[in-house]
Amino acid sequence: MTAIDATHAIGDAAPDPQVRRRARRRPQWLRGPALIGLIVIALWVIVALTLPLWTPHDPLDAVAARRLEPSASHWMGTDALGRDVFTRTLWGARTSLPIAAIVIASAVLVGTIIGALAGFFGGWLDAVLMRLVDITMAFPPILLAMAITASLGPGIGNALIAMVLVWWPIYARLLRAQVIAVRQRDFIESAWAIGASRWLILRRYILPMSYTPILVNATMDFGQVVLLTASLSFIGLGARPPSPEWGSMITEGSLNLYDWWTAASPGIAIVTVVLAFNFVGDALRDSFDIKETVR
Repeated sequence: MTAIDATHAIGDAAPDPQVRRRARRRPQWLRGPALIGLIVIALWVIVALTLPLWTPHDPLDAVAARRLEPSASHWMGTDALGRDVFTRTLWGARTSLPIAAIVIASAVLVGTIIGALAGFFGGWLDAVLMRLVDITMAFPPILLAMAITASLGPGIGNALIAMVLVWWPIYARLLRAQVIAVRQRDFIESAWAIGASRWLILRRYILPMSYTPILVNATMDFGQVVLLTASLSFIGLGARPPSPEWGSMITEGSLNLYDWWTAASPGIAIVTVVLAFNFVGDALRDSFDIKETVR
C-alpha cells in the first residue's frame, strides 16, 4: 500500500467531524437509565404544568358508577366515590412534585448555610452546629417527620415544614466536609496571602468547588421526599381528603383491597418518579466519581 492509499484509508476510518461534535455535546452520563429517567421526569413535569389545559375529568367530581374496573373510558377505573382514578393520579403530581422541590430547595439552602459556616470557621461554632446535626440525624427520618407533623397538626403545610427540618442536616454535614477539604488547597492559601476577605474566599472560591456532591445528593433525595410525602399522607398526617395526593389515594385503596386499581395507579406513579430520580442521581454520582462522599 502506498502512502497515498494509507492516508485515504485513515481518512475513511476516522469518524465524521459532525459525529465527533455531537458526541462531545452529549454528556457521558446521559445514557441508558439516566436518559430514561430524564424523559420520565420531563413527562411528569409537563403533566403537572399543563394538566388543567387538557385534563379529561375533574379530580373531585364523580364521573361514573362507583368502583368500576379499568376500561377504555376510565383507564384506571373509578374509586369508591365514582371519581376517575387516572385523573386523580395525574393531579397528584401537582401536589407531590412541588412539595418535593420546595423541601429539597429549602433543605439545601439551610444545610448549605450551616455547613459552610461550620466548615469554614470551625472552632466552637463548628462544634455547636455539628452537635445539632448529630441530634437531628440520630432519629429515623420518617419517625422524626411524623413526630414533628403530629405536634404541629395534620396538613400538607406542616408536613412540608417537618420534612425540611428532617432533611437539612444531611446537606449541612455533606457541605461541611467539602468546605474543609477545599479550604486546605493551595489556591485558598494564596487567596489568604494576598489579603482576600473571609467572605470573599468562601463565596467565590470555596462554595463553587463544593456544590457537586450537593447536586448529586439532592437529585437522589428528590424521589425519597416524594416517598416520604406519600407516607405521611398515608397515615393521615399529610394531605387531607378529598385532595388528589398519591399517599392519601393509596390509603383509600387500602380500605377496599378488592379494588386493586385504586391504589395501583398512585403506587405506579410513585415508583416511576422515585426510580427516575435515582437513575439520574446514580449517573451523576458515577460521572463525578464521588461515591464515597455521598455515603
